Amino acid sequence: MGFHSVVHGERYVFADLAELLAKAGEEKSGDRLAGLAAYSTAERVAARGALADVRLSEIAATPLIDDAVTDLIVSIHDVDCFSAMSSLTVGEFRDLVLRPDFPVRWHSGLAGGITPEMAAAVAKIMSDKELVTAAKPLRTVTRCRSTMGETGVFGVHVRSNHPMDDLEGILLPALDGLMSGCGDAVIEVNASMESGAQVERTLRGLGSLVRQLGVPTQTCVLGRVVTQLAAMEAGAPLDLLFGWIGGTESANRAFGVNWDLLDAGRQAVLDHHRDRAGDFVGDQVMYFAVGQGSAFSVEAHHGLDQLTISARAYGVARAFDPFLVNSVVGFGGADYLSDSRQVIRAGLEDHFVGKLLGLPMGCDVFYTSRVDSGQNTGDDLLMLLAAAGCNHVAGVPSGHTVTGQVASQRSTGVGDAIGVRDLFGLYPAPEFAAWMADRGLFSGQGLPDHGSPRGAGRLGQPPERWLVDPVGPMAAFLEDGLDRVRLS
Repeated sequence: MGFHSVVHGERYVFADLAELLAKAGEEKSGDRLAGLAAYSTAERVAARGALADVRLSEIAATPLIDDAVTDLIVSIHDVDCFSAMSSLTVGEFRDLVLRPDFPVRWHSGLAGGITPEMAAAVAKIMSDKELVTAAKPLRTVTRCRSTMGETGVFGVHVRSNHPMDDLEGILLPALDGLMSGCGDAVIEVNASMESGAQVERTLRGLGSLVRQLGVPTQTCVLGRVVTQLAAMEAGAPLDLLFGWIGGTESANRAFGVNWDLLDAGRQAVLDHHRDRAGDFVGDQVMYFAVGQGSAFSVEAHHGLDQLTISARAYGVARAFDPFLVNSVVGFGGADYLSDSRQVIRAGLEDHFVGKLLGLPMGCDVFYTSRVDSGQNTGDDLLMLLAAAGCNHVAGVPSGHTVTGQVASQRSTGVGDAIGVRDLFGLYPAPEFAAWMADRGLFSGQGLPDHGSPRGAGRLGQPPERWLVDPVGPMAAFLEDGLDRVRLS
C-alpha cells in the first residue's frame, strides 16, 4: 500500500507506512546515514501532508515489522479504548491531543488505546511548542520508596560513578547529591567493571547508605539484567531492576533482554521487596533506558526511523509497569543526532511520546564533544523539559555550577537541576522533601506541608529556595553519612 502527496506541483510517492513515517520526521543524522530520511524539505513536507491524512485504524492494522516487539504491542493494546478514536486521521488526532479537555480523557484510560506507532506519527507533525504544551498535563504517578510524577515534582537521579568503582569514591558524590536535594528519583552507578562481585559490592554500599541515613529513595547499578539479579540472589539489596531496551526484537537481543527475562526479573524483585516489608510505598520496580539511535548502533533498525523505533521501545516499557523510564537523548553522539537542534527535538519527541503512552518519563540530557552544540544545548533542553512536566532528569554530582562529564559525553549537573527547580517553583519527591526538612538540610524558609508520611498529600506553597545551608547541617551530614556506611 502506497501513499502520495503533491507539493508545488510535484508528486511524491511513499511505498509503505514505514517509509512515510521516516520521511515525515525532522532531520536526524542517524536517519540520514541509514538512507531513511527525506531527500529534501519539499519531500518532508509532502510526507507530513500524507501522514496527516492516514487514519489511526490503518496504523493499527499495519504492523511495520513482524517480530516480538510488534506482538507485545498488539497483545497489550486496549482495543476498547481505541475504538473511540479509530476513525481519526493523524491530523485529527493531533487536534485532539492539543485540546484543553484531552488530559481528562487521557487520564480516564485513553492512553491504553494509543499504540507506539500512532504516538510517533502524531509527534512527527507537531511543533516543538506543541510537544511541550501537550506533554505537560499528562502525569503518570509511580511509587517505590518515593513517589514520582506528581504535579510540581521534578525528580533528579544522581549518577555517582567512579572510574575504578571505588566504593568510597561512589558514596561521596552520592552524599553530595543528597545534600543538594537531589537523588529522590534514584541514586545510580554505571559500573566501570561489570562483574557480579563488583555489582554486589556496590549495591550493598548504596543500600547501606540509604538504610543508615533513612533516605526515602532508590538505588541501582546500571548493569546487565542477569548480573543485577545474580547480585540480588547473593544477598545484595536490589531496589530497581535496570534494563536498556529497544524497539525491535533484534535490538533487545543485542541488549541482552527478552520478555521472559524481564517478567521473571520483575517478579523476583517484587518478592525480594516483600521480604523487606515496610521499606517501600509502591510496587513499581523496573527502570528502563531508551535512546534514539540505539538500535542503529547494533544494526537492528529494520528500515524504521529513530523516533519510530524509540516509540516502540516505550511500548515495551509499558508492558512492565516501570517506576522510571529515561530517554538518554544525545548519548549516541553525532552519528545519530549531529547538532543542538536535533538533540533538542529528539528530547522533546521522546518525552512527549513516552508520556502519551502513559509512562513516567524522564530525560538524561547528553551531548558529546563531536556534536555541533554546547552548554546552551543542555540548558535549553533542560528548561524545555521542565516546562513540559518532565518527571526526572539526571544530576551528576559535580558542584552547583559545573555540568558533569562522563567520558566524552556531557550531562546535566546537580546544580543545573536544582537551579531549574528554583526557576520553575518545583519540588523534590514529597517523601524526600520531608526527609530533608527533618535533617535540617533546607534553608529553613517556607517549607511546604507534605501531607501524610507516605507523601500522598499535596505540597503546599513553593518554598522561597530549595537550597541547602552550605555549612552546619551539611558538614555534619557528610561526615555522619560516611561514618555510618564505614561502620555498617
